Amino acid sequence: MTRRRLFIKRVTDLVGSGSSLVILSPILAGCAIAVRATSGSPVIFRQIRIGRNEKPFEILKFRTMRAPLPAQAMYDSDAERVTSVGRFLRATSLDELPELWNVWRGEMSLVGPRPLLPEYLSVYTDVQRRRHDVKPGITGMAQIAGRQSLTLSQRLALDVQYVETWSLVLDLRILLRTLPLVWRRQGVLTGQAIADVDDIGVQATLGADTFVPPNDP
Repeated sequence: MTRRRLFIKRVTDLVGSGSSLVILSPILAGCAIAVRATSGSPVIFRQIRIGRNEKPFEILKFRTMRAPLPAQAMYDSDAERVTSVGRFLRATSLDELPELWNVWRGEMSLVGPRPLLPEYLSVYTDVQRRRHDVKPGITGMAQIAGRQSLTLSQRLALDVQYVETWSLVLDLRILLRTLPLVWRRQGVLTGQAIADVDDIGVQATLGADTFVPPNDP
């Protein structure tokens, strides 16, 4: 992607994230109050993800799960720890709204491959690593093509396709197709285990039978 195209995309992200943060501020406040009232602090969930050029950054989301119990593995199925408010936030994708701040800060884009955990890096092929040639996004081609119903390899292939075919028109099409999917709560499978979608060897590489992928890849 040329510097000019990167500049245009960045300006679009700034305008889109800035205006969205202002317009959606009442909803952001309502979500924060609901999480605080039902789950306590912290309201925001922070986790290291991999961004453009494989640079780590801290993603922001509304917290949707309670802390694990003393005898419960951190990466056990999140279906056991997700709260009722958290389930609603995930189903409506409202838990993703704090990522607008990631976009404003320049760590993410409105549209792009979803940012994944650092542990995934070791299993990517050279072609799949190209997903990191652009900033990760709040939504992307994999999200409008099936979201969590897709296998990991299918999602990564769509990520690379996005990198190879990017245009402002494509971004607009993805954003417009995302809105009705979010409204219909389509493609969200709370508590999905890595074994359900792993066809690239993530689980074997980590050597952790209970590893669970993030809810949004």
